[in-house]
Amino acid sequence: MNNAQHDTPNAPLPPMADRYLEHLTVERGLSENTLAAYRTDIAALLAFLDGLGEELETCTTRHLFLFLTHLRARKLAAASLARILSTLRGLFAFAVQARLLEEDPSALLDSPKLPAQLPEFLTRKEMDALLAQPDPSTLLGYRDRVMLELLYAAGLRISELTGLELGDFDPQTGILRVFGKRSKERLVPIHFSAQKLLCDYLDFKRAAFKPVCRNIFLNRSGKGLTRQGIWKLIKRYAEEVGIRRSISPHTFRHTFATHLLEGGADLRTVQLLLGHAAINATEIYTHIQSGRLMRIHEQYHPRSTAFATQAQRRPGTSS
Repeated sequence: MNNAQHDTPNAPLPPMADRYLEHLTVERGLSENTLAAYRTDIAALLAFLDGLGEELETCTTRHLFLFLTHLRARKLAAASLARILSTLRGLFAFAVQARLLEEDPSALLDSPKLPAQLPEFLTRKEMDALLAQPDPSTLLGYRDRVMLELLYAAGLRISELTGLELGDFDPQTGILRVFGKRSKERLVPIHFSAQKLLCDYLDFKRAAFKPVCRNIFLNRSGKGLTRQGIWKLIKRYAEEVGIRRSISPHTFRHTFATHLLEGGADLRTVQLLLGHAAINATEIYTHIQSGRLMRIHEQYHPRSTAFATQAQRRPGTSS
């Protein structure tokens, strides 16, 4: 088998890889996009092994090391390397457990170090300008305003927004039912202005799209909006309000978490609202909490400069 065969999208994979992807589909319920990413990572290894005259069954730690060295030579980012290695580790661990292999060739490989990157988020002024950009006097503008408001009000992933259906919003309680990764359900409260916008959209605007599905947000044909469509809308609105740096639907999610922490929310609450399975996924936002704690410490600790200055200004305080 030559390399080109492995590089072709949806090309047949060896039985071991097929069984692994089937396992991910059945046991973990991964999305089609995530499965496609796993398939791409495995296909890249297969193409490399093919060039060495090897197969998955004959792959060794040395072969994997050469593969990762090859990827580094192509200037692949550390995050991409880590993702590919995670995919391969899962594949080989599954193969050993299923008794398709005797040993795991990935067991001795170290993960590449990832740089500490803070999530991109918008200031409150930028977010206010972005939310106000769609024209609510038009049908599409009103729809877009509601979508942007929900992304920010509930910290939704783009797939969660496009997946919202009739019945996922309870107007009596103001609660959104959201299905996140692996179809995990969570309930997210939204503030009153977002509730009002969504209720008005559902009651008076959505029908004008002549729906052919149960999705809440529709395109001109009455079908559910795609992730790509929403991404393009956000990019256009951001350019119109003068936001020059690149932002995406996920920027709204980062901004949601950041502004909650700036306002005093604790990390555990933010974890639940975001739908993170583990707290370490939420700890990327601790730079916000750290800054707030430092300000509180500076303001209230008896030995701090700020506290001493305040004390001097109090009536009756001796100098």
